[in-house]
Amino acid sequence: MAVSVTVERVVKVFGTFTALKEVSLEVQPGELFFLLGPSGCGKTTLLRCIAGFYRPESGRILIGDVDVTVLPPHRRDTGMMFQSYALWPHMTVEENVAFGLKMRKVPRTEVRRRVGEALELVHLSDRAKVRPNQLSGGQQQRVALARALVIRPRCLLLDEPLSNLDAKLRLEMRMEIRRICKQAGLTAIYVTHDQKEALSVADRLAVMRDGVVEQTGTPEEVYRAPVNRFVAGFIGEGTFIEGRIEAGAGPGVRVSTRIGMLHAARAPQGTQAGDCVTLCLRPEALGLYMSPDVPSGNLLRGQFIESVYLGEVAQHRVEVASADGGAPCVLTAVELNPVAGRRREGEPAAVWIPPEHVIVTPFE
Repeated sequence: MAVSVTVERVVKVFGTFTALKEVSLEVQPGELFFLLGPSGCGKTTLLRCIAGFYRPESGRILIGDVDVTVLPPHRRDTGMMFQSYALWPHMTVEENVAFGLKMRKVPRTEVRRRVGEALELVHLSDRAKVRPNQLSGGQQQRVALARALVIRPRCLLLDEPLSNLDAKLRLEMRMEIRRICKQAGLTAIYVTHDQKEALSVADRLAVMRDGVVEQTGTPEEVYRAPVNRFVAGFIGEGTFIEGRIEAGAGPGVRVSTRIGMLHAARAPQGTQAGDCVTLCLRPEALGLYMSPDVPSGNLLRGQFIESVYLGEVAQHRVEVASADGGAPCVLTAVELNPVAGRRREGEPAAVWIPPEHVIVTPFE
């Protein structure tokens, strides 16, 4: 049965370094929750605190309604999957999967039944008798996942499980892990630094920096409404432009920037006229216009300085002159299903930014 996981004001210190600074979050039963952030942000430390490998200096961790803060790992009923699969090379696939059950003194008939169910769940029933060195990387990853699932954990913990796979296998296994977790009805907490992985698989995610949770929300919420420049830059791409709000906060705010006045559909709560802010302009939100018949608001005129054709899309870099005579601003725009031929360097370009896609974040 799926359980919630609650982290309350957890602090973890290594020597003089504070890895977690009063971290709090709530994972709902059956949720696939991602911990995301750059190297050293504290995401793996938090996962290891939840697993019981580290004991926090203060705070509480609850799995369901049970306080597990000081319990050892084997008493938490969690399954852990690491970057390295750590499969026993001398054992068959089914022996690897059965290992944890045998350590728990589960009866032989029950072991056989549960191993069969776990291998069926990861689509490896036909490979039960082979050894790990006869499997592909993706198949080894599935064995490690089956081994974590077979003990029927209340919560599954995954520490960058796809990092050792090639790009094609990573794409394949993203949705496979989501399918398995949902089919098994598991609560899962998944650590990664891969933004695309998190956006495509997570129910909700938390973005961390320097031992602090900067923002939690659904992938769409975090991508479209980041709380600050760090989150906006870490989740996806964008051009950042500093500006000042010229109209009061609320719908339809106007922001004065060095490339002209830009209209935004919304601004952070509490923002007032005169406040300094940072705008994030996503490449996919910028519309390219080659004819004079273009929208009037949020229109920027410039010239192409580089175009890269990628098949289904083309990436264009457009240089826009600064309104104050300073250095020009270079915007990156994405063109879907691009027309044949590349844009020529120096060719005029007009870029339109819909107000609902102008992301306004506090100035940092």
